[in-house]
Amino acid sequence: MLPLLIVITGVILLLLLITVFKLNAFISFSLVCLFVGLGMGLSLDTTIDAMKKGMGDTLGLLVLILGFGSMLGKLVADSGSAQRITNALVKAFGLKKIHWALMLTGFIVGIPMFYSVGFVILVPIVFTVAAATRLPLLFVGLPMLASLSVTHGYLPPHPAPTAIADMFNADLGKTMFLGLLVAIPAIVIAGPILSPRFKHIQAKPLEDFTGQAPLEEEELPSTFISIVTALMPVILIASSGIGSYLVPKGSTIYGVLQGIGNPVFAMLISVLFAIYTLGIRRGKKIGEIMNGLTHAISSIAMILLILAGAGGLKEILVTSGISDYLGDLLSQSQLSPLFLGWLIAAVIRVAVGSATVAGMTAAGIVLPLATSPGVSPELMVLAIGSGSLMLSHVNDGGFWMFKEYFNLSVKETLMTWTVMETTISVVGLIGIFIVSIFV
Repeated sequence: MLPLLIVITGVILLLLLITVFKLNAFISFSLVCLFVGLGMGLSLDTTIDAMKKGMGDTLGLLVLILGFGSMLGKLVADSGSAQRITNALVKAFGLKKIHWALMLTGFIVGIPMFYSVGFVILVPIVFTVAAATRLPLLFVGLPMLASLSVTHGYLPPHPAPTAIADMFNADLGKTMFLGLLVAIPAIVIAGPILSPRFKHIQAKPLEDFTGQAPLEEEELPSTFISIVTALMPVILIASSGIGSYLVPKGSTIYGVLQGIGNPVFAMLISVLFAIYTLGIRRGKKIGEIMNGLTHAISSIAMILLILAGAGGLKEILVTSGISDYLGDLLSQSQLSPLFLGWLIAAVIRVAVGSATVAGMTAAGIVLPLATSPGVSPELMVLAIGSGSLMLSHVNDGGFWMFKEYFNLSVKETLMTWTVMETTISVVGLIGIFIVSIFV
């Protein structure tokens, strides 16, 4: 019982440090690593060595994936591609289905772009569309935010799904494919189907949050280039996966396809493609483009440290033997491993607020289950991802971003944002169980 007690105490300590004492999440993870390691009888040197190994293993892939991902998102944002995609979809769908158009915008733009960046870039466009059409703001905006939230929680190259997939040795391409199967119904139900229920809530955004004036039509890249560039990582990885089934293994073409589908290579090619299509081709100087990419990298430094801290905690659990102990304990449960992963992530999410922290902490706890025979590591990634979105409330930064931008009361934010996030989480879990029947 001692290992279980130490883990529970460590998780409670992590929650207290972040939520009560307002300590930085990376520092909090580091302190909890020391507490758990020393509490399990490891020496200080062994504990620190385990932390170093866990952090190094976690960052090895993430520095590349998240670094290239942040660059791609910056290029898509600064070039006006998001605005072009929105304009094209709104025109294609028409006034009656405009919320479906914004849902697709959020999904396309949300794949390469981090949640907070996508939020800040797209919400002013939502305000403009709502004002022009005179439709209720939440009716127009929630489908787009549902898409952003789902891509953030479920799909690589976003931080938590990518890190958890690496931790579980899950195939990133398969994770993305299964994630799309689960994500689409979650977005549809939490977005266009749910949003009409909130038409009666009057959101009036403050002028401070209406954002910069949209770019002129002639300043925007073409619709085709905007969509292809934003979705290039998905196109490359999906093409590799499909092509690999159609050509003989061991052939030269098979090797090329496998290389194209490598997530790091796919992200690098996508960034180079975007530098040309959204930058050089449109007359921007290379120095200007590189300055923007430098700023994009600096914005993810803290995210990388938080993920490193969570990776350090995972390694402490493995080195101390807690991981094996928890694996034996959880394996005796009659509950599905997928549900256990979702539940643990959901509980931590409700307590700590951060979806990334919730997902990474839960992943460290259920690691033995994810690597045991008969359990799909890809579905475990998605289960934890969906659990990490559960019941967002006042301790979540996203909750307050939504409240302030849409100028709602706390009660109205709970009635809309929290309901939307909870719907995404629950529908995601149901979708994962349905997919698990066929995987």
